[in-house]
Amino acid sequence: MHEAAQHTDETELDGPLLFGRVLDGRGGARRIDWAQARSWQPTAPHEVLWLHLCRTVEGLEQWLEDMGIPEPTAEFLTGNDKRPRAFREGVALVANLRGINFNPGAEPEDMIAFQVWSDGPRVFTLRRRRLQSPRDVLALLDAGRGPKDSGQVITQLIEAVSIRMSSSIVDMNDAIDAMEEAGADAETEDQLARIATIRRNCLGLQRHMAPQHEALEAIVRDAPGWFEDDDRREIAESIDRLRRYLEDINISKESALVLQDDIRVRALARSERTNYLLTIVAAIFLPLGFLTGLLGINVGGMPGVDDSHAFWFVVALCGAILGMQVVLFWKWKWL
Repeated sequence: MHEAAQHTDETELDGPLLFGRVLDGRGGARRIDWAQARSWQPTAPHEVLWLHLCRTVEGLEQWLEDMGIPEPTAEFLTGNDKRPRAFREGVALVANLRGINFNPGAEPEDMIAFQVWSDGPRVFTLRRRRLQSPRDVLALLDAGRGPKDSGQVITQLIEAVSIRMSSSIVDMNDAIDAMEEAGADAETEDQLARIATIRRNCLGLQRHMAPQHEALEAIVRDAPGWFEDDDRREIAESIDRLRRYLEDINISKESALVLQDDIRVRALARSERTNYLLTIVAAIFLPLGFLTGLLGINVGGMPGVDDSHAFWFVVALCGAILGMQVVLFWKWKWL
């Protein structure tokens, strides 16, 4: 399902570089290519290098090691570890986080891992499949309203990821509300299939967001000194939002379960009602069918064969039997 999404989606691709910016400390940034990034040195006190990299490009791990990143950390950044976690390594902050997968054909619970490394003057973000959140932050930078330092790059990335998580949760809640409003008019099988998808999405999001909550707490607790107090407060707010999202997911999951049970009960009630009506119809026509079958046998001695009024007598008899049955069924509260 994800083969097409695994290819690079950026028009700027230069080596492993998806995009590169040098932050000017005032909310803006200038472009930098791969050749310039490899030999970059700050020319002003507030400059920060941000490189967004495709981690599947050959040779990237060695380049990270050449940039002074320890081999185990470089292997972690370019590996396939998907569980969210964060830790401090000297003056560097290392994190593996996850974002919602909005690529074509993907389900929300099929989240995308992306890695973050920063030592203050430099920020490296890495991903394998397309992730929109870094592009959201990049758009702010190019508009002159972006992060001013490496701490803000990380906090705004986390905020962008959280916003997209919220969007996915809202979409699921809207789908549940729409199915509740549809009531008995909607197709049962279609509704049950959609509810199963929503419940699967909720479980997937919950499975990945819980450890992400722990990773963000580790950033607040263990971030290096260049990570400012304002950045810690922003991460703390993201943690609170993530906690609310987890609560919303639990509510969505319970709502989906209640709606699923309600749909199944309604479907079972309709089925039982249909079977009941068929049983009543069969009970009504059982004696009538017996009578007409008996009179239809081709043997000698059948009464009324030569009587021109016999047919109407049989019709009247069947009508009388039918009327008697309706009265009895009504008295017995079968109808």
